[in-house]
Amino acid sequence: MNATAKIRLAEPGDAREMLEIYAPFIENSSVTFETVVPSAGDFGERISRYLEKAPWLVLDAGNELAGYAYAFLYRERTAYQWSMECSVYIKDGWQQKGVASVLYDTLFSILTRQGFRNVYAVINLPNERSVAFHERMGFVWFATYEQVGYKLGQWKNVGWWRKILNPFSEAPDPPVMFRDLDKSFLPELFLEKIRL
Repeated sequence: MNATAKIRLAEPGDAREMLEIYAPFIENSSVTFETVVPSAGDFGERISRYLEKAPWLVLDAGNELAGYAYAFLYRERTAYQWSMECSVYIKDGWQQKGVASVLYDTLFSILTRQGFRNVYAVINLPNERSVAFHERMGFVWFATYEQVGYKLGQWKNVGWWRKILNPFSEAPDPPVMFRDLDKSFLPELFLEKIRL
């Protein structure tokens, strides 16, 4: 990997470049069920809003973003507060170089520290490459929702995979929202995780 590459928190100002990575997935695939490419302004607001609760990370390769990963609440109701969903998107030319793994590994380290128990990956099927990647990252399949979405002229199935981040306990403390998390550990974590 490029020696100048670094993991850092995403910023609203990254929205345009992140959309360059994300837009082809919206327009040409069913990897995401989003169907309209958001504006850079709207995407920047999304980043800010999601950063309140969980991290959005980018791998900054100096002259371009190689990819990004983020987490968001699985559901809004209080009883679900210990569960998150995650996604990762990698720029063309950066696949198969460990970018997704290092972004996810860093993301999960932070979510674990925040006190989340579950993180879910939702995969449009069939997608053998994504399934194999998530299972290498420790996810286990537990359900398939059949014909749950319609995109690109076809009904789509999605599979659900789960990774456990922390042990389950009686009367768990609520997770720490990312906005409230002591982030002093992040620079060291980012350096540690980028050493591939």
